[in-house]
Amino acid sequence: MQPTWTVVVPVKRLDAAKSRLRGALTGVPHEELALALAADTVRAAVACPEVAEVLVVTADPAVAAEAGAAGARAVADRPDAGLNAAFRHGAQLAGRSWVAGLTADLPALRPAELAAALRAAAATPGVRRFVADAPGTGTVLLAAPTGVPLDPRFGVGSAAAHRASGALPLTGDWPSLRRDVDTAADLAAAARLGLGPRSAALTVPSA
Repeated sequence: MQPTWTVVVPVKRLDAAKSRLRGALTGVPHEELALALAADTVRAAVACPEVAEVLVVTADPAVAAEAGAAGARAVADRPDAGLNAAFRHGAQLAGRSWVAGLTADLPALRPAELAAALRAAAATPGVRRFVADAPGTGTVLLAAPTGVPLDPRFGVGSAAAHRASGALPLTGDWPSLRRDVDTAADLAAAARLGLGPRSAALTVPSA
C-alpha cells in the first residue's frame, strides 16, 4: 500500500515574495501575481491523489485565506524565521506522516506529475529524495518518509546541498513540477506548459 503524504508549502508575505518577478506583468500588482502562483501550486497539491493534507505555512492573511479556500490548512509562520524554518515547522506539525516540502512557485504544476514523484520517493523507504528544478541547481520538492527528518536545505544551490546532506535525486520526466518561477522568462516557460487558472487569468488577455 502506498503511503499518503502531507505536503508543506511555505509562502512568504506577498509584499516580500518573488522579488525578481516584480514588474513582470504590466498592470498586474506584484502581490496579486505572487498570490496567483502560490494559489495554483496549492490547488494542484490538494488535487493530487497521493496527498492527504496540504499545510501552507505563512504569515500573510491573504495567503492563509486562499489556502483555506483551496482546501489546504494554513498554519502561522514565525516572522523572519526563513524558508527552511518554515519547512521544518510544517514538517513538525505533520507528525508521523510521510512529508514532502514543495515550493510555492509552481503555477503549471499537474497533480499527476506530483503524484508520480511522490510514488517514486516512496519506493526507497528510509531515504530522503528530492526533485531538482528545470536548470538543475535548485530544488522544487523534498520528500521524507515517516521517522526521517525532512532536513530542508532550500536556497541558492539547494540541489547540491540536498545531495550533500544524503538526499537522493529523483529524475523523472515531470516538466510542470520542475518549472518553478523566479523570473519573467520562467513565467513564460511555465505558460508554455499551461498555467493554473489563477495565474492564467493574469497572463492571458481577456477576450
